[in-house]
Amino acid sequence: MQLPRNPFKASLTGDIRYGCWAGFATGYATEILATTGFDWLLIDGEHAPNTVPTILAQLQAVAGYPCAPVVRTVNHDPALIKQLLDIGTQTLMIPMVETAEQAAQLVAATRYPPQGFRGVGGGLTRATRWGEVEDYMTTAHEELCLIVQVESRSGVDNADAIASTPGVDAVFVGPFDLSTDIGHIGSPNHPEVQEMIRHTLDATHAAGKAAGILAPVEADARRYADWGFDFIAVGIDISLLRQAAKETVSRYKGDQ
Repeated sequence: MQLPRNPFKASLTGDIRYGCWAGFATGYATEILATTGFDWLLIDGEHAPNTVPTILAQLQAVAGYPCAPVVRTVNHDPALIKQLLDIGTQTLMIPMVETAEQAAQLVAATRYPPQGFRGVGGGLTRATRWGEVEDYMTTAHEELCLIVQVESRSGVDNADAIASTPGVDAVFVGPFDLSTDIGHIGSPNHPEVQEMIRHTLDATHAAGKAAGILAPVEADARRYADWGFDFIAVGIDISLLRQAAKETVSRYKGDQ
């Protein structure tokens, strides 16, 4: 069996890819999202109540659709990264990366020796299709995509070095964490925040890497698209459900 292709990684050099946050932590809800036309989905292990088994269920649920899954881990823990890769995650997003040294350690956590220190699971792992993928250990990195998040002043200051780290495929800006970190809580459109976002985008592209961002407000998403971001999350499933439910109720109950 051949190593499965990573459609998200292959798409980074094409048109803008629009995605959605998947926060319900169930395969059923994530599969519904996969049928709606989004190019990619972020299965959120940082702020959603996900575990390794629930992430696995979602990877299995969307495997038959053209929508590419991206998995965000809760932290930099190499043991958790190993587990997520072993269950078949091919595109991994890591939050709060602030230095090139951190980025390099994360790259090493996704590689087998001698390039890194990922543990060997062999026939136990879905990633190898239980031992059926030929030469998995020597080729796995070719289809892995590592996205690091820049969402602090330190991350922005080091954006050039972070993006230039070999093995980092893309940088994803977190506008809300960034605005909070620099003292503009709840104001990602503050001019200082916007300037830092633009700097990170430019630094990432200068390093020859793709840049992504979360922008659930349409005006923001269109502005970031005009700036040149390569992939943009334009929706959050929980917010979409809540807003649609409120609008439906208001049509019948009004101001009651």
